Amino acid sequence: MKRLFRSRIDRKLAGVLGGIAQMLGVDSTIIRVLFIILLFPTGFFPLAITYLLLMFVMPNEEDVYR
Repeated sequence: MKRLFRSRIDRKLAGVLGGIAQMLGVDSTIIRVLFIILLFPTGFFPLAITYLLLMFVMPNEEDVYR
């Protein structure tokens, strides 16, 4: 079972997109590009707020493997 967590190694801001990429098994650059592309048609705020919420809800990688 794959678990969702914030990446400790593959992080630019908080590791949210890196953790999603690890869970899906894809390159994190693809997830980051899709996130940036989707920011503009959604009006920026829905995805930005979702990212901020995930920063607080998703556990860190080191907390998952203790």
